[in-house]
Amino acid sequence: MTATQTMTQTVPTIEEVKAAVDAALESAHTSLRELNREIWCNPETAYQEHRAHDTICNFLEKQGFTVTRHAYGLDTSFEAISGSGGRLINFNAEYDALPDIGHACGHNLITTSSVAAFLALSTVLKQYGIPGRTQLLGTPAEENGGGKAKLIDLGAYKGVDVSLMAHAGPKELFPGVVTDSVGGVRMNARKEIHCEFTGRSAHAGGNPWEGINALDALVTSYNNVAVLRQQLRPDERIHCAFLDTPTVANIIPSYTKAYWQVRSPTLKGLNQLMVKVRNCIEAGALATGCEAKIIENELYTDIKINDTLCDRYKAHMSKYDRNVIARLDKVMTGSSDIGNVSYLVPTLHTMFGITDEPGSFPHHPKFAAAAGTDYAHQEAVIVGKSLALIGWEMVTSDELFEIAQQQWKECIQE
Repeated sequence: MTATQTMTQTVPTIEEVKAAVDAALESAHTSLRELNREIWCNPETAYQEHRAHDTICNFLEKQGFTVTRHAYGLDTSFEAISGSGGRLINFNAEYDALPDIGHACGHNLITTSSVAAFLALSTVLKQYGIPGRTQLLGTPAEENGGGKAKLIDLGAYKGVDVSLMAHAGPKELFPGVVTDSVGGVRMNARKEIHCEFTGRSAHAGGNPWEGINALDALVTSYNNVAVLRQQLRPDERIHCAFLDTPTVANIIPSYTKAYWQVRSPTLKGLNQLMVKVRNCIEAGALATGCEAKIIENELYTDIKINDTLCDRYKAHMSKYDRNVIARLDKVMTGSSDIGNVSYLVPTLHTMFGITDEPGSFPHHPKFAAAAGTDYAHQEAVIVGKSLALIGWEMVTSDELFEIAQQQWKECIQE
């Protein structure tokens, strides 16, 4: 008996729960496929996911759930909670797309797997009368905008005991590593630096000595970072976009604007690298006599991998004949705001394979096409079933939950 059960309750076996999960999602098969297709066919970018928001909310309400639309003050976020008492299991639904190339990161499949998990776990908890709660949280703007970071600040994860989600990827996640799925993958911490340089205009031919060149400041700072790249660690990355530059050549420009994304495998490493990049930017301003306005924001932390959750994911996926690696310590040089959640509660962020086509990798048009296939949908539903089974164990097994909790506490102290 656990703390979440009474003396009169008989806890079903995991095989019985799996059968109930399978049955629940079989009855929702057609509507889930339509939900997935609707999101994939109508890609929307960060904080503009209005159609996806309404589509998912309408779907959940038809399934009998009470949904809070525009949750926590974010126009394209939503929240659905079911059950009572016990632990609270969170599932994250992402549904933002990329400019021009649609769902080339497969967020329609994140929605599919999380909705499937929420439906299944809600159903079995009610069916067996087990105390426990499920939360499906709509988390917009993962690609650019840090939706989960904002939701954390707004209290969306308050009271959550475990957070679960899954991200699609290629079957060959790293060169030579071919698998159906990976339970835990390290990802880089990331932060943005927005900078504006202000100088003084002058005629470039007549009296250039009276000008202070903001373009020189920007180019110098860029070159400073280019030199810094020689000393970066293998998994660290720095990217830059010029946002405002001169459009004529015969004027000393008084203003330029750019922003940088800085990535490192750990939050500690990111903080150290941010100091160096900031110094490069400030040195460009100092060398040219410009003023620099620098703003740092949109922190995505690294992901704290929880071995218990990864192991349970591997075990449940094996019941569906999927070959899973529990975790990989090689760093994917991308970033996600689920890392921020992993600093709050034990978190699982899996990667599951949907394609073995060469060159089909997230943020590539080929991957957008793969994300819309029936095969990808099928895999997302199977992953959702496995997430539901993990959620069930985290609700009903004090032992497993306490191990996961202790591992999380030790990991965030590293």
